[in-house]
Amino acid sequence: MSQEIVGVAVTFLLTLLLAYPLGRYIAKVFKGDRTWLDFMAPLEKFIFRICGIDATKKMTWKEFLKAMLTINLVWFVYAFFMFLFQAHLPLNPDGNPNMTPDLSFNTAISFMVNCNLQDYSGETGVTYLTQLFVITFLQFVSAATGIACLIGVFNAMKEKTTTNLGNFWAILVKTTTRLLLPISIIIAVLLAFNGAPTSYAGKDTITTLQGDTVQVSRGPAAGMIAIKHLGTNGGGWFGQNSAHPLENPNYFTNMLEMVAQVLIPLAMIFALGFYIRKMKFAWVIFGVMTVGMLALVIPTMITEIHGNPLIAKMGVSQFNGATEGKEVRFGAAASGYWSIVTTIISTGSVNSMHDSSMALSGLMQLLGMLVNAFYGGCGVGILNYYIYIIITVFIAGLMVGRTPEFLGHKVEAREVKIAALVTLLSAFLIKGGTALACYYFVHHPNADWATKPSAWLNNPGYHGFSEMLYQYTSSNANNGSAFAGLNYNNPFWNITTGFAMILGRFLPIIGPVAIAGILAGKKYVPESAGTLRVDSLTFGVTTLAVIIIITALSYFPPLALGPIAEYLSMH
Repeated sequence: MSQEIVGVAVTFLLTLLLAYPLGRYIAKVFKGDRTWLDFMAPLEKFIFRICGIDATKKMTWKEFLKAMLTINLVWFVYAFFMFLFQAHLPLNPDGNPNMTPDLSFNTAISFMVNCNLQDYSGETGVTYLTQLFVITFLQFVSAATGIACLIGVFNAMKEKTTTNLGNFWAILVKTTTRLLLPISIIIAVLLAFNGAPTSYAGKDTITTLQGDTVQVSRGPAAGMIAIKHLGTNGGGWFGQNSAHPLENPNYFTNMLEMVAQVLIPLAMIFALGFYIRKMKFAWVIFGVMTVGMLALVIPTMITEIHGNPLIAKMGVSQFNGATEGKEVRFGAAASGYWSIVTTIISTGSVNSMHDSSMALSGLMQLLGMLVNAFYGGCGVGILNYYIYIIITVFIAGLMVGRTPEFLGHKVEAREVKIAALVTLLSAFLIKGGTALACYYFVHHPNADWATKPSAWLNNPGYHGFSEMLYQYTSSNANNGSAFAGLNYNNPFWNITTGFAMILGRFLPIIGPVAIAGILAGKKYVPESAGTLRVDSLTFGVTTLAVIIIITALSYFPPLALGPIAEYLSMH
């Protein structure tokens, strides 16, 4: 176990060492400084020309959001019809069928919003064409969308007074060509040389050691696996995601995929400091997020290493920890670390089955998604944290009797209302969706349109409630992981989680961009002796306290009914 823990520590330190210079590079790219990937400029100009885009046009926050929402609508329509008619399109060597309308609706939204919730199995639910030209495409542009919106907020924070958040199209394209694409190529090559498939051939027939004949799916998976982690997307080429030996062949690829999914969220924190020239502020944010991450990782690793207490009472040795649902190639510690990394960040990929996690681990995974701001997804992690900053500034201003200020701009009622609305809406989507599911499960167990709710749950009681709570939490957090004991491929879950995903994605983006745009347009107020410094340890601790209080007040009741009750029943 000590070697497993060392492996986890090395993985995180390696990520940190790579993230700092990458953050400096990201800041240079979007400030317009010279970088070694400037040779991509002709390709970018070609894209702008054929699309009729004026990449030099300055955009207000409203124009910025209009461009972002418009192109996402186009991507949704494209993806919906591709899934709906995929059986009739080329690159389908295994003869996989069309998706049903409700599943196509859910899947198109899921990948458009960077959630990658999969109510289908990758081997049988999609074709090579839709895997590559819909799913992989959306994994690039959805990650680029989140980063572009964050850069817009950076532009608002950088200037004393401005209405210009930059050009959404220019930032979106640069994010893809100069950040996501080159790093994805490196990761894909490393995965391919370690056993991830890159073939366009269909299923292969093999004979096992027991003499059984089985069909093994293949496909050009390495590139998709690379961007699914780098872009904090998480959708698996195979149904078992990164627990599948062809998605994650060995311990090196396990480390590589863990580093890849944390790399950009960490780098964006440092990019913030370099971009707006406030590195101390960036370190405060990093400190708060890292403390939050460790508060979730450490209990999870401990409980997974110690194993199931009910099995221990039977006198059964668990020297390898809790191994149900785990890949023995990676072990309990690495699986525990991955389960938290993938839920505090909006990746959602798994190298173990979260439904088999210990109750305390399930609680930590849920808390990671409920906060959704400890590193978070590509771009959107800091956007979510920005909401907590605005609320903290407002509360701190009330405590000292001064008008709240953030980076030289007064925070007034309009901005606080937007921040409060974003926070409250997340709680409404998660708890409202879970309550609706419980209602149908109890009062309409044989409802046809919901495909018989009585058959939804394989696990009754506290854990069954946690499965439903997890599904809406994952959808709202644009995470995509699941407690897979829930039978969710039916119209009820496909439609309700579809709406949870789209609202959970865009409102937490619209809110921070709007707040940043409104604040940037106000008159700059120079710092004085009474100004609340946001780059201080005091402000960092206060922000962490606000995060804990808001999360506890919003979600303690459903958590008490699910993972907390399950934990107490086991002990």
